[in-house]
Amino acid sequence: MATHEKSTHAALRGWDAENPRYWEKSGKKIAQRNLWTSVFALLLAFCVWMLFSAVAVNLNKVGFHFTTDQLFLLTALPSLSGAILRVPYSFAVPLFGGRQWTVISTAILIIPCVWLGFAIQNPATPYGVFIVISLLCGFAGANFASSMGNISFFFPRARQGSALGINGGLGNLGVSVMQLLTPVVISLPIFTFLGVHGVEQPDGSRLWLANAAWLWVPLLLIAVLAAWFCMDTLAGTQASLREQLTVLKRGHMWLLSLLYLATFGSFIGFSAGFGMLAKTQFPNIDILKLAFFGPFLGALARSAGGIISDKLGGIRVTLVNFILMALFTLLLFSTLPGYGTGSFTAFYAVFMGLFLTAGLGSGSTFQMIAVIFRTLTRKRVLAEGGSEAQAQHIAVTETAAALGFISAIGAIGGFFIPKAFGTSLAMTGSPVGAMKVFLVFYLVCILVTWLVYGRRFSQG
Repeated sequence: MATHEKSTHAALRGWDAENPRYWEKSGKKIAQRNLWTSVFALLLAFCVWMLFSAVAVNLNKVGFHFTTDQLFLLTALPSLSGAILRVPYSFAVPLFGGRQWTVISTAILIIPCVWLGFAIQNPATPYGVFIVISLLCGFAGANFASSMGNISFFFPRARQGSALGINGGLGNLGVSVMQLLTPVVISLPIFTFLGVHGVEQPDGSRLWLANAAWLWVPLLLIAVLAAWFCMDTLAGTQASLREQLTVLKRGHMWLLSLLYLATFGSFIGFSAGFGMLAKTQFPNIDILKLAFFGPFLGALARSAGGIISDKLGGIRVTLVNFILMALFTLLLFSTLPGYGTGSFTAFYAVFMGLFLTAGLGSGSTFQMIAVIFRTLTRKRVLAEGGSEAQAQHIAVTETAAALGFISAIGAIGGFFIPKAFGTSLAMTGSPVGAMKVFLVFYLVCILVTWLVYGRRFSQG
């Protein structure tokens, strides 16, 4: 039986998650400890990543004078930088080690939170400063790539969907946690001892908007300590940059990226833009108190999507999910003012359906990625004369790299969707143009899922 050694600084050796006896005796406990520590750090990362989705709605209430398009851009930019940064972050775990990189990547997030808190308190802060801070928040979104790649090392193939679904799903929950807590904390004088002053509102209440940023600083410090003391680095998972870059040659990586862009890209894009979109369409509704529920549904659905896909097959779940996404998008047209009924209740209900299916699809597509890449890579290496051990090592390495690259492409949706809404509103006064593009994209994904994967892989 494989053995392992545990030390605060040494990597775990002899890791063999595919060995049932090893897994039950010690591997499962270690994997779960790393998983739950990772979930906590990733949840906070999503809180920081989507911070501007709640802050931007309130900036003009505390003395700023930004246009609607400028505010949409602030909500979109963290997703753009996050998507770009996910590429180098996907290499980080094999190069630095999972425990070390989680500590570093979590600590970095303290910088934009502290800076944003100070910037909010000065109405003379230039728009360009907020642009820089919003781009820095993108570092938080990049954490997803390294976190998912790292957790994939700890679990056997049969548990990939569940483990990645829990890590990604509960991590995604950070969006709704942030949007739920923000309306509460900005109404309370929490950080007055640090000089935070409230801005009086027309109704006589006061708004301490800096609290929305500074709330996460002590929690991030706790997460850094938790990662340092509770996580591990697995010996044997280190890989060179060249080994990981070979995944770019795989055609399936690019096709699976398209599917993940449609699911996770929709989830994070809707999370970033829903509040601003609802405000433009239904200005009399206090949307900030309701915006958290969509990301909450999507995050829980992501965890469920991974678990269901382990049982029913990721391809089957993903195909049905895309059909539902297309139907919800069609229904959304009928709820808009000036185009349909103009009913906020219907608009909100249909959008919750989109959040639910975007989250579910994020879990099922990630399960597809893990299973398809491990299966194809292992078969290829064995066909080329490699040993089973070589095949397993290369399969794990390429799968982790693929998860990182694909998550980077998926995150672009977080920039594209709110920017598309903003552009469509600026050009036509309506979000309908952007929604038509989304509908066509979902229809394309239905065809790709069925024609490329549904008819080829028996696992789905």
